[in-house]
This record gives sequence, C-alpha cells and structure tokens, in this order.
Amino acid sequence: MEELALQLKGRDFLGLVDYHPDEIRYLLDLAIELKRKQKAGEIYHPLKGKSLGMIFEKSSTRTRVSFEVGMYQLGGQALFLSKNDIQMGRGETIRDTAQTMSRYLDGIIIRTFGHRNVVELARSATVPVINALSDQSHPCQALADYQTILEKKGKLEGIKIAYIGDGNNMLHSLMIGASKLGLHFASASPEGYEPDAEQVRLAREFAGEFGGKVDVLRDAREAVEGADVIYTDVWASMGFEEEQKERERAFKDYQVNEALAGHAKSDYLFMHCLPAHRGEEVTEGVIDGPNSVVFDEAENRLHAQKAIMAAIM
Repeated sequence: MEELALQLKGRDFLGLVDYHPDEIRYLLDLAIELKRKQKAGEIYHPLKGKSLGMIFEKSSTRTRVSFEVGMYQLGGQALFLSKNDIQMGRGETIRDTAQTMSRYLDGIIIRTFGHRNVVELARSATVPVINALSDQSHPCQALADYQTILEKKGKLEGIKIAYIGDGNNMLHSLMIGASKLGLHFASASPEGYEPDAEQVRLAREFAGEFGGKVDVLRDAREAVEGADVIYTDVWASMGFEEEQKERERAFKDYQVNEALAGHAKSDYLFMHCLPAHRGEEVTEGVIDGPNSVVFDEAENRLHAQKAIMAAIM
C-alpha cells in the first residue's frame, strides 16, 4: 500500500485509462476509509495549508460542491474560477495559465469541453491536474460509481453493468473502469450515438489483460439482460442542447423504464450521474424506486474526489 501511495503522489488524474487496476483499487479503498472518517467525525487534514484551483468552463452542481467541500474537509482551501474570472476567458493561453497557476497552487481541477484542454493544462502545469469532466471522459464520477457498486454489492469482479443511452464521456469512463476492474460492461446506443471507437478498442484491450468483458450493442434489452447495475445519462449532454428534439426521436427506444428494468436481476442497482430528466431517459418509477442509488452515488463524489486529492496532492 505504501508503494502505491508513493506511485500516486504528484500524478495527474486525467482518466482511468492512465491508472493500473491496483492504483484504482487503492483509490477506492481510500475513498471508503475517508468516508468512514467523515461519518465518524474524525478530523483528517493531510492537505492543511494547500490550495486547489478549480477552473470551470461548464456549470456544475455536484462537481463544484463536492470538490470545494472535500478540499475544506482535507484541511485545504479551494478557489472557484469560472472562465469569466480568469484571463483564459479573454484569450490567455492554457499554457500561460497553467504555468502561472502552478506558482500559486498545489493542484488544479478543470471542467471543460475539449479533452485536449485537460491534456494541455496537465502538460504545462507543474502541479497535479484533475479532470473534473471533459467531452471524452468523466473519471471522477466513474470512480464514485465504482465505490458505490463496491459498497452495495460487496465486490466488483464479475458484476454486469448495462449502460443505456448516449455513447458519451460517462460511458467511456465507466467502460474503461470496468475493463480494468474485471466487470462485464454492456452498452446499448442508437445508430450514430455509439461510444468512440478508440475508447472501445482500449477497453477491450484492457479487458483481455485484466479479466473484464466489453459488449457494445444496439439492443437495450439484450444489454440489460441479467444486469446487476443499470446506468443511464441524459440524452443531450451540455453542449448538445440544440439537438434535443432530434435526440428524443433517436433515443425513444432507450428509455430506462420498469419494463426494461424487468430484464435485469431483481436486486439490480439503478445509477445515473445526474442531473436527470425524469420522463425522458428514465421514468420516475425507476429513478425514485427502491433499486435506485443515485443519491448515494452523488454523495460518493465527495469521498472519491477526496481520495484523489489526498493521494496525488
């Protein structure tokens, strides 16, 4: 464990693709331990005197609150920086921003559009950078999701996750995580909305090495058959709102409803990264039903991100 802790110190957290399964498991164990400490009221300040810069080009509820509160609970401070608060919003390069902020801060998170922005920030910064969401991946959410599954099911290996919907950043991160942690990942998306082919290739390569399984399907019922977890996301993520009507037509057969969920195991978990549009990608009966763990999942953003910050900062 001590060796893993040393490996993670000073690292960036841009995606689960960059982390070995043992390192991901270490972060999950740390997240669960930090959650225990917080619930028990234990003070734990490994980041006392340290500062985190939080660059937000996309709005957020869970990401902003969980990182800001998490940094406070670890003994440090967080600075919220919207694109209008810093010179990046007026044309300063990411490289110049990264080099300047590295002189002031001990870590930086960025929630942005193009994944290249995350990569460029990390390349230019001399402090750890955390991907708080990009168009390609959402690794902090995925780590919190796997923490939730581990807590609820007691294991990860052999668990089947059925992801229904858009082949977006959330699907990519869950798929990569599943392939490294020995889960069976099955996705179902309509034509034209499949996951990125390179992400699928990488996931299948990792699955072959670490014992996972990846199925990319068209039929939602086939994906859900025998699933331990059903996961979905909004049909039109931020940046695609103008496609809402077109996407509603494309995804009409991909709603997670009681009939579809009936093909999963009776004790399946329903998961959603939130915010949710009830009546679109999921019915109220499912998201507000007894199998839903969406708010446990949302809470675990706090603990998973604390683990990431404590480990790398």
